[in-house]
Amino acid sequence: QVQLVESGGGLVQAGGSLRLSCAASGGTFSRYAMGWFRQAPGKEREFVAVVRRSGDFTEYADSVKGRFTISRDNAKNTVYLQMNSLKFEDTAVYYCAATSGDYSGAYYWRAGMEYWGKGTLVTVSS
Repeated sequence: QVQLVESGGGLVQAGGSLRLSCAASGGTFSRYAMGWFRQAPGKEREFVAVVRRSGDFTEYADSVKGRFTISRDNAKNTVYLQMNSLKFEDTAVYYCAATSGDYSGAYYWRAGMEYWGKGTLVTVSS
């Protein structure tokens, strides 16, 4: 059983930056692809980014490409989401997730995630 704990959320002005972290425990971290998802009030949870096991492949939602960067440190069992040029519409609860599977595309990554954290709130003021 993998446990995921997110941190780094908070209040930031539009145009600012935040870095989210997700610490994993209870499993062999390098065996899991890691993803970030988000859910805004009144909306469904959506895919943000994913990084495969070795860290050599990443995939992003179109809405965050060029602004967000996902990375992982297998030695620290941690995945990061660097968020730059934040916009009001990035406001959401951000969730970390893990899967032992391998997929392509936002729908399949979301459906394939096996473990989820409890989320961290990011609020972007306009």
